[in-house]
Amino acid sequence: MDIISQLQEQVNTIASLAFNSFGTLQRDAPSVRLSPNYPEPTPANPSDDTVNTAEQPKLMSAALVKAAKQFDTLVNVLPVSEGDEAQLERIAELEAENEAVGQELQRQLEAAEQELKQAQELFNQAVDNCVNLKKPD
Repeated sequence: MDIISQLQEQVNTIASLAFNSFGTLQRDAPSVRLSPNYPEPTPANPSDDTVNTAEQPKLMSAALVKAAKQFDTLVNVLPVSEGDEAQLERIAELEAENEAVGQELQRQLEAAEQELKQAQELFNQAVDNCVNLKKPD
């Protein structure tokens, strides 16, 4: 398995551990009274087969930290990019090109708005001529 696939797998593991941790904490959290207008919450019946709820957060956090450390180890194994300067130059070129295209689009938008304004004026004149039964000039 290549390093990118291993990183993706580790991200999925971290997400799964976090999701399960949040769900377990939500499930096992004691009920809390939200308002004095509501009745006192009834405590959940603890089952014998559940792990000690005080130990679960410690175990889950340890698993999450271990997965994060494995992820950091995989990131440190990634090769260092050699073409940083060339990449920065290419990014600068693309940004300049993007800026030029953006300015051209802005000019075209302004020209289109001007044409729309002229078309609206001609339409309004045509409507006025039809309403007033005038002959065009």
